[in-house]
Amino acid sequence: MTERLTEPLLAHIDALRGAALTANARDAALCFVRDSLGVALSGACIDPSRRLQTLWCGEGSSAASVWGTMRRCSRDQAAMLNAFAIHNQEFDCVHEPAVVHPMAVVLASLLTEADALGGVSGDALLRAVVISIDVAAAVGVCARAPMRFFRPAMCGALGAAAGIAVLREFDPQRLQKTLGLVYSQLSGTMQAHVEGLPTLALQIAFNARAALTAADLAGAGLDGPRDWLEGSFGYFSLIDGEHDIDPGLQLIRSATRAIEQISHKPFPTGRAAHGTLDVLTELLRSGELHADDVDRITLRAPPLICRLIGRPLRSSMGASYARLCLPYLASTCLVRAGVGLDDFSPAALTDARRAAYADRITIDSNGVADENALAPQIVVIRLRSGATLERTREAILGAPALPLSPAQQSAKFSHCLNHADPGFDSGARDTFDRALQSLPEMADVRELVATLRPPAS
Repeated sequence: MTERLTEPLLAHIDALRGAALTANARDAALCFVRDSLGVALSGACIDPSRRLQTLWCGEGSSAASVWGTMRRCSRDQAAMLNAFAIHNQEFDCVHEPAVVHPMAVVLASLLTEADALGGVSGDALLRAVVISIDVAAAVGVCARAPMRFFRPAMCGALGAAAGIAVLREFDPQRLQKTLGLVYSQLSGTMQAHVEGLPTLALQIAFNARAALTAADLAGAGLDGPRDWLEGSFGYFSLIDGEHDIDPGLQLIRSATRAIEQISHKPFPTGRAAHGTLDVLTELLRSGELHADDVDRITLRAPPLICRLIGRPLRSSMGASYARLCLPYLASTCLVRAGVGLDDFSPAALTDARRAAYADRITIDSNGVADENALAPQIVVIRLRSGATLERTREAILGAPALPLSPAQQSAKFSHCLNHADPGFDSGARDTFDRALQSLPEMADVRELVATLRPPAS
């Protein structure tokens, strides 16, 4: 009989729900909860988020908080808004082997569920997060074909559904139903990515709602497909097209949890651009490179990188497009010696100096066969003098093999809060950090959620 992932995955979830988290898994979960909430607080303030808040936060239920605002709305609407805020600036963490942004759907749905439910302990939340990331990554790493559907949304929903089932203490039968029911709602293609639209983050939001709905349906006793993963019309057949379950089995059988394999994003852009941005930032800040000396920059990278960010700069592009456009991002880095949240304003997007560098930046495939590989990346810079600078990145800054230092993590968090509601002053930040550090012992995580609302002026 052909080996399957479904049954070992379900057994893995059941085993983890009754086991104590290792110190490494707990610390990693705390780290990426902090990172994701910081990103969400800045993401809640951009124009698309404000529009959605106006649309979705009408009169009616006020069961859960919309992070970074004074608003409350229904559980499902709050989860959608919080998920959208985590992903809408391309600043949220990523599990590179799976090519999944795991915390966007997972944290938004789990923490919003806990907020609406009440009485969920910090330990229970962290355990559910760790389980959710394992499920999302275990399915994601099995993919072997080029991405057609938006894997961060879909795998995120599968993981989140498992985590919610754990929070609700579902038995194995209802857990299985929850996964089948969320599979039946999965949505999101790569077309929004190709066109560079905020719809990409909306797909994250839709799937956060789907995870909650699936748990509601399973809790009410409705059935979902049992063979949602390996059936003839299951996830692997219809969504991935080509797959290999061995990496997924290795992940769940490892002593290391997937939450420990996540990469920080040091720049608010598609992860695919980070190798180039890291190299340019390093050279510019050291004085080894000056922008006006650049004749041409060529990135040689795996095919996935070329597909994700190999798009031309446009005179009328929006911020979502620009975050996935290597010519704009590298040009911005040449002008600013870095890329931050300020670099996607209308003025920045139409900056003539950045546009002038864009034609000097190209990207070529390095022939790597793995359709999901993000590395190695080679950045070749030809100078006007005729000299050449070349740098190779086997691991990209922020990955477990090349992690951000605690100081860099804190700098990113502060950068995010500097772009959040003005009420998040140093006192509010300290209050949040104290709450986060006490999360493992917290009796009700609504104490943490309360710190995500800007203090009253």
